[in-house]
Amino acid sequence: MNDHRDLVMQRIAGRPRAVGILALLLIVVATIYGCGGGSHELILATTTSTQDSGLLDVLIPQFEKEHDYKVKTVAVGSGEALRLAGEGEADVVLAHSPKAEEDFMAAGNGESRLVVMHNDFIIVGPGDDPAGIKGLTSAADAFKKIASAEAIFLSRGDQSGTNTKELSLWTSAGIQPSGAWYQETGSGMGATLNVATQKRGYTLSDRGTYLAQKKNLDLDLLVEGDKALFNQYHVMVVDPKKHSNVNAEGARAFASWITSAEVQKTIGDFGVKDYGQQVFIPDAGKEAAGATPTSAARP
Repeated sequence: MNDHRDLVMQRIAGRPRAVGILALLLIVVATIYGCGGGSHELILATTTSTQDSGLLDVLIPQFEKEHDYKVKTVAVGSGEALRLAGEGEADVVLAHSPKAEEDFMAAGNGESRLVVMHNDFIIVGPGDDPAGIKGLTSAADAFKKIASAEAIFLSRGDQSGTNTKELSLWTSAGIQPSGAWYQETGSGMGATLNVATQKRGYTLSDRGTYLAQKKNLDLDLLVEGDKALFNQYHVMVVDPKKHSNVNAEGARAFASWITSAEVQKTIGDFGVKDYGQQVFIPDAGKEAAGATPTSAARP
């Protein structure tokens, strides 16, 4: 099994990808924890926001300390994380792309799907706000004004949960974005925020990554609070009946651990001291996995 898992990591690193994703994977491979072995190695495929926000820097060492596993984290867009897991190349997934997650489960790739936490998406951009969107309460209206002004907008363009949400907002606005003003980075959230700073453009971000990197950015938070910007995360155990090579025991342990009361408190406390607000709101136990988020769980 260990030989197979080493091959999996080589395949993940070796496949052609968009430059941003390939760079992320090379970083992951270069920073893998030790050698691990067999059932004591756990491959977590997750969205870049959990890494770029700094949350995984807190959670992973804590999990490894409490359990006999070494975690190999592959931080990519949610769509890519789910694709890897759907091919049996990850043991457990932490993602924030509800429709893609539901498709993943419907295809028989997941043994379980549990709600973990939520935060929200925000629209950020240059302080002089050339599109005049600051203070709007509708994300779709903000997108309409950005398109009308042909102000630079940076899309991740990577089938991530954030990219999926962004595209749904354009649809709600009745706009098919195109032209020189609409640019795709093909990169994770942190890198896309940096590009937006460099190009003095707008972008859609999860709140956690923005807060974690705000001191290095020249971007203001311009639009927030729209219910359409709700952003929820689920943990999914890859089904060993479909992918016999996966570490189901370790995946179940991780899913149980991250939804436990103690770890939910850690998630709720994360960032409060540094940013004066919660970065993620713990949600475990609030609803059945896959259900529409309840009003009590909304930001």
